[in-house]
Amino acid sequence: MAPPVTERGLKSVVWQKIRTSVFDDCKKEGEWKIMLLDEFTTKLLASCCKMTDLLAEGITVVENVYKNREPVRQMKALYFITPTSKSVDCFLRDFSSKSENKYKAAYLYFTDFCPDSLFNKIKASCSKSIRRCKEINISFIPLESQVYTLDVPDAFYYCYSPDPNNANEKDAIMEVMAEQIVTVCATLDENPGVRYKSKPLDNANKLAQLVENKLENYYKLDEKSQIKGKTHSQLLIIDRGFDPVSTVLHELTFQAMAYDLLPIENDTYKILSQLDREIPKLMKEISSTKKATEGKTSLSALAQLMKKMPHFRKQITKQVVHLNLAEDCMNKFKPNIEKLCKTEQVCTESETPGYQHSWDIVLPKSQQARPQRKDRTAEETFQLSRWTPFIKDIMEDAIDNRLESREWPYCSQCPAVWNGSGAVR
Repeated sequence: MAPPVTERGLKSVVWQKIRTSVFDDCKKEGEWKIMLLDEFTTKLLASCCKMTDLLAEGITVVENVYKNREPVRQMKALYFITPTSKSVDCFLRDFSSKSENKYKAAYLYFTDFCPDSLFNKIKASCSKSIRRCKEINISFIPLESQVYTLDVPDAFYYCYSPDPNNANEKDAIMEVMAEQIVTVCATLDENPGVRYKSKPLDNANKLAQLVENKLENYYKLDEKSQIKGKTHSQLLIIDRGFDPVSTVLHELTFQAMAYDLLPIENDTYKILSQLDREIPKLMKEISSTKKATEGKTSLSALAQLMKKMPHFRKQITKQVVHLNLAEDCMNKFKPNIEKLCKTEQVCTESETPGYQHSWDIVLPKSQQARPQRKDRTAEETFQLSRWTPFIKDIMEDAIDNRLESREWPYCSQCPAVWNGSGAVR
């Protein structure tokens, strides 16, 4: 199911916005529709809702807009796609002529801004078949309650490619990422102040300027035709070269270990065989307990127990899943990876005798100049997780308004509330 309405995580916020901007916008009592998605919007919806949620919104079936489909001319279609030439061409193919239309009518929703060239193409080809055409400004995928991805797999290559022939591709990807980041801000209803790390490369500076310009254009006028000012939040843009050490260390939280050590595909780990063994064993224990107390339990007590059984079974299943995950992680971790993690932690401590230049074999000299660290000697740490990523220092300093403006320049005027009062988020 989709996240509960009371949940305030990013997944819930995205789903509620999609419901309001898409489904509520075209819903009619008793009317069912076919939904067409492209690759990106399929990932987007899969991240924040289930098929049962779409059924509740009047969707009978979900189709891939890229594939050939049989016409269903008695039904209307809801297209939720990205504003790209490929997706728009597939939409136009479905409405090439009135006699060959695949659906009765179309409700067209784009994830973000549709270029004028594509919009004019749609207008000239099949405007009479379109009942709605809107941009909803969600061009990112929420992975967790506070984590999202822009899903731009080529970004790393083009942003760091030394080949000067890739400069145009880099600029194009920067533009796309800036537009996507603006949709994150729009979804959260934030107009943040944008800051960036000035060194070692200019990628952060370039992206920050693009984001600030696009935020200014997006929030130029609100519903009352007034300029929307900056909110209390800050957006920090950091180049990956700022902290290369954290990227090569093993993260030892439960979630990170599971994804790192176990064959998890599409957020699924097959442990049915373990469950098949464990649940019958637990049920036998419950049965033996029942026999031991036979004759001592009242009918009302048994009735109450039966009512609770589905809940107990669900809880037992969850516990068995996590126990099996933890056990499988440790079976992979103990033989060799534990020793590797100990070595990694020692290498991060430049003051340790004999290890002062341990990272020379891993990182270029140009990326080893790191900023002054916070003193965390009083904090409790685990022996295998003593390293603290630099981003934690930065976030804490940003909240306390202690970031040095020369190292972290602003792209815009700062609101008065950024005064160290704790109002920054």
